[in-house]
Amino acid sequence: MPDSSFYSLKATLSGGKTFDFEQLRGKVVLIVNVASKCGFTPQYKGLEALYKKYKDQGFVILGFPCNQFGGQEPESDEKIAEFCELNHGVSFPLMAKSDVNGDNTNEVYKWLKSQKAGLLGLTRIKWNFEKFLIDKEGKVVHRWASTTSPEAIDPEVAKLL
Repeated sequence: MPDSSFYSLKATLSGGKTFDFEQLRGKVVLIVNVASKCGFTPQYKGLEALYKKYKDQGFVILGFPCNQFGGQEPESDEKIAEFCELNHGVSFPLMAKSDVNGDNTNEVYKWLKSQKAGLLGLTRIKWNFEKFLIDKEGKVVHRWASTTSPEAIDPEVAKLL
């Protein structure tokens, strides 16, 4: 698994369709584990602003709803998507709710964590809204903690585009 390429990954969209990462080839991608009832939830607005600013230049954000941190994403995929659209104007793709840690970790997060450890070399995701930035070659170039705002990573995104 860790040897596979970013572009061989797949995830399930909130509507149940498969999202094939092959379509991300040549793009800069930000992957974020998200939650609707978290102190960091207002970051959705910043993420959406970043997405709108750069999407025409080949930038994509993928949101991965996860309920593993304080039970802060208890809703169904449909309700999550609705909440994000209504409250934060989210238009970037949201995946189906899944785990980012533990035995049932989705394959995207298994791969991300194998590529870039966090603080002190720990691979596990610590909280909602951790961010991974992938360059146009499918390499993880940055990993940020929940506390790093979308605005703070704007210059890094711009550099890669």
